[in-house]
Amino acid sequence: MKIIVTSLFVQDQDKALTFYTEILGFVKKHDVPTGEFRWITLVSPDEQNGTELLLEPNQHPAANEYQKKIFAEGIPATMFGVPDIRKEYERLVENGVKFTMEPTKMGEITIAVFDDTCGNLIQMMETK
Repeated sequence: MKIIVTSLFVQDQDKALTFYTEILGFVKKHDVPTGEFRWITLVSPDEQNGTELLLEPNQHPAANEYQKKIFAEGIPATMFGVPDIRKEYERLVENGVKFTMEPTKMGEITIAVFDDTCGNLIQMMETK
């Protein structure tokens, strides 16, 4: 068994698609109309057959409340791995991304947390 799709609640699918592709650099894999919303998945440009990230509308009251509460508590909704966190941090800051935690070494890993502008905090991590 393996993870093939993981969901991330977003407030606005179009805004999220723009942020995750144009700013973060993910690649759109699927964009299928499903009534009022769309099935939009993204993949890493380096692993286009890897795990897909689903930009899930947060329209359900439970999803909306969950997203707001973990954001308010400073809890990242998901984590992305990067090979060079300092380089990625600088690139994202240059592109206007707001960080709530600059790269911080914690034992064998270094983490940073940013606001995705779509209702989520996202943690990125470098392992060495």
